[in-house]
Amino acid sequence: MAEYCRISGVEGSCIWLVVGSRICADYSTAKCLILRRKGDCIIKCSRRRRTAAPRRRMPQLWLTIAILLYGIGLAYSILLTFSGRREKLEPFVIAMVRIGALFHFVSLAESVWTTGRLSLLALQRTESLLAFLLMVLFFFTFWRYRTFSHGIFVFPLVLALTLFTAYGIRPADLSAPARSGWTVTHVVLIVAGYAALFFTFTASILYLVQERSLKTHTFSGLAARLPALQTIDELGFRSLLIGFPFMTLGLVAGSVIAEAAYGPGYLRDPKIVLSLVMWAVYLVLLFTRWAAGWRGRRAAVLATAAFVTASLAWAANYVGSMHGMAP
Repeated sequence: MAEYCRISGVEGSCIWLVVGSRICADYSTAKCLILRRKGDCIIKCSRRRRTAAPRRRMPQLWLTIAILLYGIGLAYSILLTFSGRREKLEPFVIAMVRIGALFHFVSLAESVWTTGRLSLLALQRTESLLAFLLMVLFFFTFWRYRTFSHGIFVFPLVLALTLFTAYGIRPADLSAPARSGWTVTHVVLIVAGYAALFFTFTASILYLVQERSLKTHTFSGLAARLPALQTIDELGFRSLLIGFPFMTLGLVAGSVIAEAAYGPGYLRDPKIVLSLVMWAVYLVLLFTRWAAGWRGRRAAVLATAAFVTASLAWAANYVGSMHGMAP
């Protein structure tokens, strides 16, 4: 006996079949007959299941292990924030968090291996990728500047993103224009930009905290472990120089794809509008730092405002739009 299902993922395969937005089965590719390959690929499949179906739960297992190890990093960040002392546990915490990031990478890699690169277009996978890139940048800043201070911002966000990926609503079916390798490139560039620009934001907050501590001569808690103001400012500027080009290229790629798929009307999409506003604010931030020579407090305040617009643009993913990523 056979049934008709709607495919989600790589066109022409019988992996991750859905009816509406719910996964219904995982069928053998050899038993599939493609009836129509246009838009949503409608297929006819037998009820013979793949023996490898349980592997779908493995990425969630690896991600759960990563979440537990990331929790150690969050606990240490909170301890460091309130105590202000560098604890002897720091090498152990870094080792545990690195192992967590390794399991996180395995989860991402296995998801792509089993369901295709287009699985990155689902909102859950995108947020998992963002969390992983945040951890990569966290390790780099720890190695380069020998500071754990960003952990108080990074670990709560990473844990929230990974928890949503592991236990949130299953990815919805993607719209036909979203199923494109070029769209994957667009998403990866955008996510890389977000990750780098998040460190621009955290550096601005740390700068304001350190500046206030120097003025009031109170060096307790988080301020006791912060680098010099010049170092924090340098980190914020460098992360901006990295994140802005990625964001720009991602927006250009997305605009080309949207123009081809939807025509000029795509500019009315709330996600597109907010993304353009975000890009304009970051352009102003880059110009004021590069050309006008803004440093310190003014740049930190503007970077914080830019992050607010970036957060609104990301939040638009949860609202139904042409991106087709709302869960």
